[in-house]
Amino acid sequence: MSLTLGSIPLLNDDPYSDENLTNPYPLFAKMRAAGPAVWLEKYNTPAFTRFTEVRDILVDHQSFISGAGVGPRNFHHEPPWRKPGILEVDPPMHTQLRAVMSDVISPRNLRALRAGFQEFATSLVDRILDEREFDGVGDLSEAFPIRVFGDAVGIPRQGRAENLLPHGAMNFANFGPEDARYAQFTSAGAHTTGWVAENCARENLDPNGLGAKIWAHVDAGFIESEDAAILVRALLSAGLDTTVISIGNAVQCLAANPGQWDILRADPKLIRFGIDEALRYDAPFQSFFRTTSRAVDVHGVHLPAGSKLIVFPGAANRDEQRWGADADEYRVERDSGGHLTFGMGIHQCVGQPISRLEMEVLFSELVKRIKTIELAGEPQPFLHNTLRGWSSLPLRVVPA
Repeated sequence: MSLTLGSIPLLNDDPYSDENLTNPYPLFAKMRAAGPAVWLEKYNTPAFTRFTEVRDILVDHQSFISGAGVGPRNFHHEPPWRKPGILEVDPPMHTQLRAVMSDVISPRNLRALRAGFQEFATSLVDRILDEREFDGVGDLSEAFPIRVFGDAVGIPRQGRAENLLPHGAMNFANFGPEDARYAQFTSAGAHTTGWVAENCARENLDPNGLGAKIWAHVDAGFIESEDAAILVRALLSAGLDTTVISIGNAVQCLAANPGQWDILRADPKLIRFGIDEALRYDAPFQSFFRTTSRAVDVHGVHLPAGSKLIVFPGAANRDEQRWGADADEYRVERDSGGHLTFGMGIHQCVGQPISRLEMEVLFSELVKRIKTIELAGEPQPFLHNTLRGWSSLPLRVVPA
C-alpha cells in the first residue's frame, strides 16, 4: 500500500538550522531510518534521503522535472526574475544547452588545460611549503580554481576572488529555503551581478578560452547570445564554486585522517579513489528541489502532480544500505563510484570532468611533495543552505 503525503513520517527537525548544517549526518541518519521519505513540517515538503530513492528521482527527469525550479519556488506559478540556466530547464532546451557544454568540455579541450593546471599547482605547492602553516581554504582550495579555471574560461584576472565566490554562493542559495541565510548570501552577492555579466560578455573573454568556444556556437546558429552568456556563467560554476569546496573538503578529510594520507603517498594511483571518496563523504552540494510533472510513486510514497520535493544527495552518500556499515568513515581505498554528488541522469553535472582534472592535478602534486598534512587549528564551517564546506581550515605541512 502506498503512503500518501499525509501519512509519511512527520519531522519537526530543521535540516537548515545552524546546528544541522554544521553537522548534518546525525539528522540524515534519523531521516533515512524513518522511511523512504519524511515530511519536513517547517517547509511543508517531502524529503528523500536514502540512496536508492534519491538516485531513482534524479534519473527520472520526465517525472521529476527541473524546469519548475530547483529551489522552493515553482516557476510554473512564480516565473523567475531571470532567464533560467541549464540546471533549471528540461528537454528539449536542456538537450540543446547540454550539447554545447559537452562540446566545449571535450576531452581534447581538457587535455589542453592540464599543462596550465600543473604549472600553477607546482608554484602553489612551492608557496605553501615555504609557509608550512596556511589556511587550506583561502591559500589553497580557493586560490587554485580561481586562478587555473578562471584562466581556462578566459575571464580577466582582476576582480575574480572578490566577485566569483560571492556570486556563486548567491546563486546556489536559490536552491534552498528562502530564510535569513538566503537573504544574507543574496545581499552579499548583489554587487557581483554586473561584474560577472560584463566579464562573461564575448568582447571581454580571451578568444582562446572555453568561454569563447561557447560563444562560437552563437555564430553557428546553435544558440542565442543570451544563452551563451548564461552558459559561460554556468561553466564558471561547474569548474569553480563546487570545486573550491570539494578541494577544501578533501584536504580536511586527509588532514583529519593521517593514515589515509599515508596510503595515498604509498600508492598515488589511489588519488582518484581518494577524491571520489571525499566527494561521497562530504558532498559539496547537499540538497535541492525537484517538481513532479505527474502523479508518481517513489518506493511506496505517492506524490501528486505539481509536488515540490527535496532530495538530499549528501544524506544518500552516507546511506549504510549502499556504502556499508562504515559509510561514516573516510577510506581512500573504497570504490565510491556511483555517488550522487554530481547528480545522475541528464542533469548530471556536465562540468565534472573539469573539477576532477583540477583536483587530480593538485592532489597529485600535494601527495608527491608533502610528507604529512595536519590540522593546525579548529576548522570553521561554511554555513550555506545548499553547499557544505569550510570557511577556514588551518593546516600544517611537512615537506617530503
